[in-house]
Amino acid sequence: MTDTTTSSSQPPSPRPPTHDAPTTTASELVARLDALRSADVDRAGGKGANLGEMVGAGFPVPGGFVVLAASFRRALVATRAAVVDLNDAALEAARERASGATEDLLAAACSRLQASIREAGMPEEVARGIRDEYARLGPDASVAVRSSAVGEDSADTSYAGMNATFTNVRGAEALLDAVMECWASAFTPRVVAYRAEHGSSDLPDIAVVVQLMAPADKAGVAFTADPVTGRRDRLMVEAAWGQGEVVVSGRTEPDTYVLDADGPRLLEVHRGAQSAKIVAAPGGGDRVLPVGEGEAGPVLSREEAERIAALVLRVQEHYGCPQDVEWVLTEGVLSLVQTRPITTLAPAESSAPAGSGLAGEQSEPLLHGLAASPGQATGRVRILLSPADGVQLVDGEVLVAPLTNPDWMPAVRRAAALITDTGGVTCHAAIVARELGVPAVVGTRSGTRTLTDGDVVTVDGNTGRIWAGQHGGTAPAPRASATTAPAAASPAVVELTGTGVHVNLADAAQATAVAELPVDGVGLLRAELLLTRALRGQHPSALIAAGESERVVADLAASIGAIAGAFAPRPVTYRTADLRSNEFRGLTGGQEYEPVEDNPMIGYRGCYRYVHDPSFFNLELAALARVREEFPGVALMIPFVRTKWELEACLTLVDASPLGRQRGLRRWVMAEVPSVAYWLPEYIGLGVDGVSIGSNDLTQLVLGVDRDSADLAELFDEADPAVLAVIDSVIATARRMGIPSSLCGQAPSRRPAFVEHLVRAGITSVSVEPAAVPATRHALAAAERRVLLEAAHGAASGSGDGRPAWSR
Repeated sequence: MTDTTTSSSQPPSPRPPTHDAPTTTASELVARLDALRSADVDRAGGKGANLGEMVGAGFPVPGGFVVLAASFRRALVATRAAVVDLNDAALEAARERASGATEDLLAAACSRLQASIREAGMPEEVARGIRDEYARLGPDASVAVRSSAVGEDSADTSYAGMNATFTNVRGAEALLDAVMECWASAFTPRVVAYRAEHGSSDLPDIAVVVQLMAPADKAGVAFTADPVTGRRDRLMVEAAWGQGEVVVSGRTEPDTYVLDADGPRLLEVHRGAQSAKIVAAPGGGDRVLPVGEGEAGPVLSREEAERIAALVLRVQEHYGCPQDVEWVLTEGVLSLVQTRPITTLAPAESSAPAGSGLAGEQSEPLLHGLAASPGQATGRVRILLSPADGVQLVDGEVLVAPLTNPDWMPAVRRAAALITDTGGVTCHAAIVARELGVPAVVGTRSGTRTLTDGDVVTVDGNTGRIWAGQHGGTAPAPRASATTAPAAASPAVVELTGTGVHVNLADAAQATAVAELPVDGVGLLRAELLLTRALRGQHPSALIAAGESERVVADLAASIGAIAGAFAPRPVTYRTADLRSNEFRGLTGGQEYEPVEDNPMIGYRGCYRYVHDPSFFNLELAALARVREEFPGVALMIPFVRTKWELEACLTLVDASPLGRQRGLRRWVMAEVPSVAYWLPEYIGLGVDGVSIGSNDLTQLVLGVDRDSADLAELFDEADPAVLAVIDSVIATARRMGIPSSLCGQAPSRRPAFVEHLVRAGITSVSVEPAAVPATRHALAAAERRVLLEAAHGAASGSGDGRPAWSR
């Protein structure tokens, strides 16, 4: 799969002949990703260990292997002493340059060091292990080859983009050349300077990741916390057409999507300026093409942005700290190609610090851009067009450049502030600026043309504005060390409510922790992540054809059972698989079984899918039956029910299964299609025991608003009177006919006042994300108190247009 940290295509220099070395086992030299975990960082480097950890956790990661650090050490057996001496000389040159010496001394030292690495060559046993693993990936496979240094992608240092990466590498010999160049890249001037800056003096260990690639339609970077303000309740996704190199290198201004972590829900879209994209060349390597006419709109739809955000939040949950994640979309299939802790995160804030902006001091700034590194600084402008010009920068000047990559780091370190024409807040320049505590504004589009050498400007990295002259309080702000936001303290007393509070859950790994929350059960257990792990990337029909049905049932039952056990005796409501056809097509073998649909959101999904092809649905039913033998509180919920006859056919399948023959099974339906408001009495007559309102899909279908469209975001409103009317109708029918009603969606967690409308309508329970439980319970208690007080005082309620005042 395409990598988003690419820096070049095929390696530039030939590889020396391989040579013999003392015998080492293949497992010590090369390892597949699925055999690695985060504890293997000393063997596989930061990138390789993180990728292996993600594979083991069930995240969608392209297949591949790692040339372990032991291979690099094996290559240096004969020359290690000389290399150590050269490394010491290079580090000393880096320290002298930081004190004002010229660039030439460091460049010469690094050139000698890299030459010694290349001359050492590659041991035959290493080359053989690489060839064998490459052959396993397929004939002439296109791969990304990425350096993975030990210490890279840690919580303290990111090495963002500094070591070499090669994309679209084809052929075993080209792969061996690329591995050699990755080894040598550990000793470029920028990497040596970075190591000297962080006090690292030992000879580095470097592994190399080799991963399959596929053409990237879209790619980018996602931060699970705002990298500038430190807010943990905001996510930032940057996206561009083609490979993600243009995002991380700062070569373009990507589209930026800001999302609320509750949901997640898209809040803002900032359109970038992309004129070209990087794609795979037919024979290997990269080529640059202009952005096509069909790519003039936003890079991501609303659904894609929220899907990326939801996935990277699960990555954050797995690691337990905010993450910087690189992602790729290919024909609608989402893959992750890298994750690392955010090394530059400020202490959590609810907003920018008071007084951080300068808007009150001057009516119009000279330039606007993206706030990429917080703080303010004043200095004289120095416009540089190349890293080689860095010697012209005087300490304390404001560096202005078209774009910056890691080669600029020595100059950025000496600058008072940084301004670039292109780039986004997740590009390498922004990451390095934040690490160094240098205020930065990127993506100004015209900084090098608007400003002039010698101009005095004030750079506000909190707001993305550049002002003429000097203003008060503009000293560079010191950076705090990376921290993780503390968990909110649980209230000493849990507020009791008549309305039930349930939790939405998708991952068995979270069950034990979430079960400690003051909730009445799981109102929505999403099947999709559990299924991803049980299917192991394969289409279910392909697994059934291969005779793996029993293994899938066992794996799925184990995951559901872990969740049910954590919450027992509280109920758990399992929603059966509601992947859409485009998502099923993304699984291995999916193209043989899935249709191509123009609008999968309202296509072959949900209840109708089970009726049309019950084979996989039957496996889910079998898994649930096993779980309910030990945990009878598990209920079944059918999603996306359109009409009576399909639900009747679906319930017939349930009744004929071992699950349907169990006593006490509760059958729920999701109210996502507006027709449920009409058909609900008939559904109850068929044996439905509960109804759960899916407010996201329901809003989309009532208002005719594509929830995937960022352009229509302002029309998507769960509080629209038409949507509220359908919700009220469903709740009223449920009350009248004696079944429970619930609402599973983001509305209660995003808009607590929405809860009051549900309470007044008589809903039985709400189900929200774990982080929203305390606020939702508080809002429910307050709403119930208001309703009781109004009843006691005989107060009348309602509004003239049928819409509550809070929803207008």
